[in-house]
Amino acid sequence: MKRRKVSNMLGLAVLATLCERPMHPYEIATLLRERGKEGDLKIKWGSLYTVVGNLEKHGFIEAVENVRDGARPERTVYRITGDGQAELEDWVAELLGVPDREPTRFHAGLSVMLALGPDVVDQQLEQRVGELERMIDDRVEALAKTRTEVPRLVLVESEYQLAMWRAEAEWVRGLRDEMATGALRGVEEWRRYRETGEVPDMAALVENEGE
Repeated sequence: MKRRKVSNMLGLAVLATLCERPMHPYEIATLLRERGKEGDLKIKWGSLYTVVGNLEKHGFIEAVENVRDGARPERTVYRITGDGQAELEDWVAELLGVPDREPTRFHAGLSVMLALGPDVVDQQLEQRVGELERMIDDRVEALAKTRTEVPRLVLVESEYQLAMWRAEAEWVRGLRDEMATGALRGVEEWRRYRETGEVPDMAALVENEGE
C-alpha cells in the first residue's frame, strides 16, 4: 500500500464528502452519520478537526469562508482542491483494486487456536456465530431504513459487509461441524495435547488426511 501524507480513513471520508460541495466539519460529520459511514470507515470523531487540519496543511482542502449560525461559534467552510481530488481518486482506486493482505484479528486467533482446548474453541466459535448473527440482523434493519433515504448506489459497501459476515458465519458453522463429527482430523490428538502436554505428530496427521 502507498504511504500517504494523510492516511487516516477519516481523511478519505472528508475528501469524499467535500466532493459534493463545500462544508464545515460539523456538517461533514452529520452527513457521514446520516449515511451510516461510521462502521464502514472506523471513524473516530475526536480526531475530525485534527484530520481536517492535516488535509489543509497538505493542500488537499482549503478554507473558503467562515459562517455563523445564530449564537453558535463561527465555523470554517472547506472545499476540496485539485490536489485533494487527485489524492481521493488515487486512494479509492487503490482500495478497490489492491487486495488487503493484512491478517484480521480472527485470522490471528485461528493461527494459534491450539493454545486452547477444542471444547473451549468450539464455545468461542459458537459465541462468534451468535454475535455475527446479531450484527447481520442489525445491519439488515439499518439498511432497510437507510434505503428509504439514500440510494443503493452509496450503500453497496454495507451490502458487501453483510455478504462477508454471512460467509464468515457459514464458514465457522462448517468448522464447528467438522470438529464435532471428526471430519477435521487431529482433534483428538489436539485434545490429548491439551490434557497431557504430548505434542501431536504433525507428519502423521498429514499422512492420515490423505486416507
